[in-house]
Amino acid sequence: MNSATVRNLLWRGMLAGLVAGALALVVAYLLGEPNVDKAISFEDAHSHEHEMEVVSRSLQSTAGLATGVLVYGVAFGGIAALAYCFALGRVGRFSPRATALLLSGCALLAVYVVPFLKYPANPPSVGDPDTIGKRTTLYFLMMVLSVLLAVAATILGKRLAPSLGTWWATMVAVAAFAVVIALAYRFLPAINEVPADFPATLLWRFRVSALAIQLVLWGGFGLLFGELAERQLNPRPAKAPAGRTVPAAH
Repeated sequence: MNSATVRNLLWRGMLAGLVAGALALVVAYLLGEPNVDKAISFEDAHSHEHEMEVVSRSLQSTAGLATGVLVYGVAFGGIAALAYCFALGRVGRFSPRATALLLSGCALLAVYVVPFLKYPANPPSVGDPDTIGKRTTLYFLMMVLSVLLAVAATILGKRLAPSLGTWWATMVAVAAFAVVIALAYRFLPAINEVPADFPATLLWRFRVSALAIQLVLWGGFGLLFGELAERQLNPRPAKAPAGRTVPAAH
């Protein structure tokens, strides 16, 4: 793949990330922010210390949220596009569109879902401020481990495919990934700092909304970038103008 193609796919990935970020922003505002507001109200009602807000809550939930999500969408779209350039043709004989969807789905699983199941997102008022460093370190450790294991599983599947066939090689690779992840879940420290009186329904809704945001972000990116990549790499032949016929050869 030449540099011009990589450059074209890169800006298409950033564009797809921006659009997917806009879709995720809508979900975050409609589903996530109401739960954040309720969690903050719970925290204020149970806290005896009131800190002065450097940035108002209304600004955080509008311009701040939009800036964060959109910038993240553009950045992750560019990184995903570069990963796509490397993966295309190396993960199987898939079309550009199918490769984009496959890559997005696997990235969603490895980058977000697997770490989320071990260390799920928490709303404000959940978590001890003194352990934020430990919690952040464990979360990123789980994420890096998941990504590395996903890459290793892909390599394992490719190497087993000639002897086992694509189906069984894939099954073995997926099973190996699942086993090692289960061991990581078992031996990495668990964190449970949810206050005893925190509403379980609110916690559940917050985590579901966090997962929904990521599903929309990665799913939207995969669909849009797949279409853009398909048009870039497999352009459709131009159609002849209507009403014009090709003269027959004599």
